[in-house]
Amino acid sequence: MAKTLLSMSGADLTPNRVSESVLILIDCQNEYVTGALPLVGVDAAMEDAAAMLSRFRKLGSPVIHIQHEGKPGGAFDLDDPHGAIDARVAPKDGEDVIRKGLPNSFAGTTLEAKLRELDAKQLTIVGFQTHMYVSATTRAALDLGYRNTLVVSAIATRDLPSATGESDVPAEIIHQTTLAALADRFAIVAKSPDDISD
Repeated sequence: MAKTLLSMSGADLTPNRVSESVLILIDCQNEYVTGALPLVGVDAAMEDAAAMLSRFRKLGSPVIHIQHEGKPGGAFDLDDPHGAIDARVAPKDGEDVIRKGLPNSFAGTTLEAKLRELDAKQLTIVGFQTHMYVSATTRAALDLGYRNTLVVSAIATRDLPSATGESDVPAEIIHQTTLAALADRFAIVAKSPDDISD
C-alpha cells in the first residue's frame, strides 16, 4: 500500500485532541446549503461540524469561525441570508468571527494574530470547500508552524468541470483526492468526530 510522507517520516499520526487545539470552522455558510453553491453531502457535513463545535464548547477550548465575504449582490453577500453562517454552527457571544476574501483564511486577515494570542500550536479544521478554502488554509497553516487535523465527515465540496472540458469530476473524487494530498504532508486526517479524543 502507498504511504504518506508523514508516515514514512515516523510522525505521530494521532489526531489533535479537543483540549489541546483550536477549532477552525471555515465558511460554514448558507450559500452552500440553500444558496447558489450547494455542496454534495453538505447537511451531513454541517451536522458533524456542529458536533465538533459542541465538544469544543463543552471543554471550553477555543473556537474561531471563518466567514467568506463576497461582493454585494453576489455569492457570500453578508447582507443576504445566504452569506450568514448556518444556524447549526452559528457563533455564540465571545467566539471570534474572522472575515476573509481569499481562499487562504490567513491571507489579509487577523487569524494568525489571534492564534498567536491564544498561543495555539494545534488546529482542528472543518468546513467548506475541501478543494479550495480548506486546502488553502491547511497548507498555509503548516507553513506557519501549526499541527493540523482535518475531520473528513465535517468537510464537503461540489462537482467541478474537468480541466480538459470532457466531463464533470464528481465531488467525492475531488474530496477524497484533496484529502489524500493534504494527508501526505499537511495534516492528520480523522474520519469523523468519533476519531477525535477530548
